[in-house]
Amino acid sequence: MTEPGANTPFVAIACGGTGGHLFPGLAVAEQLTRRGCAVTLLISPKDVDQQAVKSARGMEIITLPAVALQNRNYVPFARSFWQSWRASRKIFKSRPPLAVLAMGGFTGAPPILAAKKSGAKTFLHESNTIPGRANRFLARFVDEVFAGFPEAVARFRGTPPGRIKLMGTPVRPQFRWGEATDEPARGDARPTKVVQCRAALGLEPDRQTILVMGGSQGASGVNEIILSALPLLADRGWQWLHLTGANGFEKVKQAYAAREFKAVVKPFLAEMDLALGAATAAVSRAGASSLAELAAMRLPSLLVPFPAAANNHQFFNARAFEMTGAAHLLEQKDATPEKVAALLRALVENETARTATQAALAQWHAPKAAEQIAENILQAIGEPALKRAKHQTPISREISSSNNQTMSRAGILGAWFLMFLWSLNVGAWNLFCQ
Repeated sequence: MTEPGANTPFVAIACGGTGGHLFPGLAVAEQLTRRGCAVTLLISPKDVDQQAVKSARGMEIITLPAVALQNRNYVPFARSFWQSWRASRKIFKSRPPLAVLAMGGFTGAPPILAAKKSGAKTFLHESNTIPGRANRFLARFVDEVFAGFPEAVARFRGTPPGRIKLMGTPVRPQFRWGEATDEPARGDARPTKVVQCRAALGLEPDRQTILVMGGSQGASGVNEIILSALPLLADRGWQWLHLTGANGFEKVKQAYAAREFKAVVKPFLAEMDLALGAATAAVSRAGASSLAELAAMRLPSLLVPFPAAANNHQFFNARAFEMTGAAHLLEQKDATPEKVAALLRALVENETARTATQAALAQWHAPKAAEQIAENILQAIGEPALKRAKHQTPISREISSSNNQTMSRAGILGAWFLMFLWSLNVGAWNLFCQ
């Protein structure tokens, strides 16, 4: 791991909460470490974060006591927000960062606010078509905002357009072999890497393979949709790779076994490059990170957006793909067994349509997104900042007048209070964020 030192730029990336925030953050972190930066990932205590970072190399991992806002847990959310800010301040006191990047989600705001107090450059990445309220709020104060979808750019109202850059959503390097030109087409040709991926997962090399995934935490709605359609697909001879999430594992595994389907069922899989590489087609939620990986691997998919996603952003993500021919969109309320079975048969067996879908997916892949974000951060830090890092000590970064300290504390308390109002869905706050 690259340690922060006199000549080493230190960058922190807040990317916890879901795989959709963490995996793009990992992709940027890998690019920064290649460029000689010391990188710390700030994640949440959630199991998905703790499992996913086991594959991280060359960077420090720190868990913040962050809690997501759900089921009206206003007091725990506010308490964890304050604790995460204090933890971030402590980290940045001992090792002042030159830059802090937040990838969205509930772990992002406290480190950004702490970074503003420490004098670091600050950045946001918004991967969805509809920016979250926290990101819309923070965008007013950071140095640059990176957007994954063109539709998101206009939604950062109150943020100077010059601060917003369309970058796409970063994917890790292992997902990029789908773009290679020296591989045969997918499907009946069964390129070598597809066979290797299937073998690594215990799947048969010569069977059409359907990947079912509900995002990094699984999805009971997707599980039920597929189980209801299985009787209509019994004659296809396909095999299944089904990632259920922790709660649906036993039920789904037993359902495949009862029908004697060839299936590999797992609650979670860190090696998603193997899963997408093994698949002929996928059934997936429509989180932005999942879509970016599907695009990178040129994998045709049936997208079933999570209906309770904030601002219905998964629907708009999926619709953007569907409108360009890059995927099929099926809302969960409309997902009858007959529709699901018919769409899957078309995805797997209509080779002309598959080729067109793969061509459309190519336009959604931003192969240089992680590199470009890393380069933008380093350019914003600039040579003067790097020189200051060489000569400064952590103590010198904390020296300020009592007036500045008072103003900074007041600003942080004010921002924390605004974020708490956001958690309560106060009407005035909602108007402020429109």
